[in-house]
Amino acid sequence: MAKSGFAAGQLKSLIERIERLEEEKAALAADIREIYAEAKGHGFDVKIMRQVVRLRKLETADLQEQEAILDLYLSALGMQK
Repeated sequence: MAKSGFAAGQLKSLIERIERLEEEKAALAADIREIYAEAKGHGFDVKIMRQVVRLRKLETADLQEQEAILDLYLSALGMQK
């Protein structure tokens, strides 16, 4: 019984920590949306900004590989950059 009570208490603690982090994540997502809305208000293209943010997360080699594949596909379709 003691072991079961400990496991239940540990489980509850873990769940509560996850719930707090989920709340923080939601608040951060709202903050990010506000920044994109501000950028849009200043005339920036939010769709392109999201792409830039995504690309900046990539390692240099991965970025170069994606650009090379994109160039290859565009060339195959007759859509040179």
